[in-house]
Amino acid sequence: MKKQILATVLSAAMVASFCGVSVSADEAETYNVGILQLVEHDALDAATQGFKDAMTDALGDAVTFDEQNAQGDSATCATVANQFVTNEVDLILANATASLQACAAATDSIPILGTSITDYGSALDIDFDGTVGGNISGTSDLAPLDQQAAMLNELFPDAVNVGILYCSAEANSQYQADTISTYLEEYGYTVTYYSFSDSNDIQAVAQTAAGESDVIYVPTDNTAASNTELINNVCLDAGVPIIAGEEGICEGCGVATLSISYYDIGYISGEMAVQILTEGADISEMAIEYAPEVTKEYNAEIAETLGVEIPDDYIAIGADAEAETEAETEAAAE
Repeated sequence: MKKQILATVLSAAMVASFCGVSVSADEAETYNVGILQLVEHDALDAATQGFKDAMTDALGDAVTFDEQNAQGDSATCATVANQFVTNEVDLILANATASLQACAAATDSIPILGTSITDYGSALDIDFDGTVGGNISGTSDLAPLDQQAAMLNELFPDAVNVGILYCSAEANSQYQADTISTYLEEYGYTVTYYSFSDSNDIQAVAQTAAGESDVIYVPTDNTAASNTELINNVCLDAGVPIIAGEEGICEGCGVATLSISYYDIGYISGEMAVQILTEGADISEMAIEYAPEVTKEYNAEIAETLGVEIPDDYIAIGADAEAETEAETEAAAE
């Protein structure tokens, strides 16, 4: 009986071979990837989508995602991270600083890729030289802060007082505030910090900042990004322009930004994940990667309302998408 079974198995293998069907173990391997996103807003959503697209472009149905959103709560981040460890996921994407911190605390063995992280040194309280080491790597959403300061000076050279509005609970925001303030002071501005601890005190802090500032800078801050309408209601009414650290915040309440593509950095993180899972890349040796380019963008509606003159080398937010839609409409009509 055993001989008959063996013969049947061998026969099936021969048929598969003749038909050109591969029966390698690699093709049958699947990967379960945990995604922990801190909160819902356009920038983080785009990074997550880029990550998923990169992995599915390379692996197709061989990868599945356990996608979780912490709704801005650090305690929920910790709960989700620990659940990923319990479920023995193959890799984790930590989208935003609080997510990375929770995942780093939960495991030192499962590969963790960060994205939308401004500064890994501040996020993880380490001496950072470009590579994190251990089981962590990823991408950064940092646009050059010296160029952002130069943008503010280009648009508002006669301003005196610059307020920096950010969430004190976000290490990435504190890093940006401390770094850009040095550049702004070199231009002769008086810089004042206006920090809020959470969304409950944004309005009061924003009102104070608007009352004491000629221009406000808002860094890539997740809490601010989730409350741009509130910030805009305060600052636009006061006639105080905002330079934003990224496109989503600028679209909601800013005049201009030097922005990166969050989709692009998410996609790069996805490519890194594929290298780790299928090519044996050593995550401990993978340097943090950055967006390939930055773009000067402006919010046409807010700029017009405040009477801010925008140079020709700035691109209106949404202009490319609108042009593409118009082109598609014209092509369809033809």
